Amino acid sequence: MHMKHRFETEKKHSGSGNLIISVLLFLAVTGIFLLGTSTVEQRTDAQAMEHLEQALGRGIIHCYSMEGAYPESLQYLKDHYGLTYDEDRFFVDYQVLGSNLLPDVTIIDRRERP
Repeated sequence: MHMKHRFETEKKHSGSGNLIISVLLFLAVTGIFLLGTSTVEQRTDAQAMEHLEQALGRGIIHCYSMEGAYPESLQYLKDHYGLTYDEDRFFVDYQVLGSNLLPDVTIIDRRERP
């Protein structure tokens, strides 16, 4: 009898099985990573838009409180109240409705995805 091999089991070597598991594991980790970065990017995009909306609102109200009239143009806010933003990324439509009426402001993210 061969007693020295009594507790050993035969190992079946499945090289292709290990490769498939490794590839699937790699794809799963890569997918989770890409999903995570996409989520972070979407959150950052939303925050950038929100910050611009807040800056515009503060500038408009500050101008009204200082001068008694709403800003006559977006350029006026830039020149006199220090408004800055990434003009390549955001399009701001600034419509004056009158010196005593809050302007209509629309912000469009040029990079927005469908």
